[in-house]
Amino acid sequence: MINVFNTKLKDYLKLYYYIGGMPEAVSSYVQNKDLLEVRTIQKRLLEAYEQDFSKHAPTNIVPRIRQLWNNIPTQLAKENKKFIYGLIKQGARAREYEIALSWLIDCGLVYQINRVSNSKIPLSAYQDFSAFKLYLLDVGLLSAMAGVDAKTLLEGNEVFEEFKGSLTEQYVLCQLKEATDLDVFYWSSDTGIAEIDFITQIGKYNVPIEVKSSENLQAKSLRTFVEKYNTKMNVRTSMSNYRKEDWLVNIPLYSIGNIESILSTTFFSN
Repeated sequence: MINVFNTKLKDYLKLYYYIGGMPEAVSSYVQNKDLLEVRTIQKRLLEAYEQDFSKHAPTNIVPRIRQLWNNIPTQLAKENKKFIYGLIKQGARAREYEIALSWLIDCGLVYQINRVSNSKIPLSAYQDFSAFKLYLLDVGLLSAMAGVDAKTLLEGNEVFEEFKGSLTEQYVLCQLKEATDLDVFYWSSDTGIAEIDFITQIGKYNVPIEVKSSENLQAKSLRTFVEKYNTKMNVRTSMSNYRKEDWLVNIPLYSIGNIESILSTTFFSN
């Protein structure tokens, strides 16, 4: 039945990329249907967070917190989204920003997703803490920080296509973190040629998840991963409808928060 509502759900998903899930922004849109008002609220929230840096963080690390925080959209816009300290400022080193990063994580303002180097169980034992990606707590706030306007997001624009992938990853990560209790990592090959956007452990299975912002159904990195590790549950999430193929399951983006129940039904219903 969900396929009947597919078009409407995709429209709502695009709207959610803009509005996000911050309660005040959602409440405003529900009541007034005014996207400009939503953006004003989001910018006010972002300003409040920056003011909180000065109020609550040690004075000597406040500038680094701000630099790191404001650099996240730039890092996510890269094709390789691994966080690179040198992009904050020339010559920057990890040790200069470690406390600032910990402060943002402890406050719940960012998610740090570490790389794993293989597909052994448990994944948490094989983290590479020196290689990670950073995401914000909310997709709407990322949209606001990046200055994405509603028309570009809702109607589409070729120039925007690359950053739409960043918003989609941000959305998927938030769904995995907020709608489930799963630990989330990412995988990349030692050569860096192949990368899986996210990987998590569901029961006794490691589940790679490849994120597609459109209906593009190519999954080259996912296929490379599956051939290397022979994983049994493999997920691509995209704008396409639900479908089960020989070696993967496509979960619509708007349903990725239900990944556990979907995979349970798909693999264990019989």
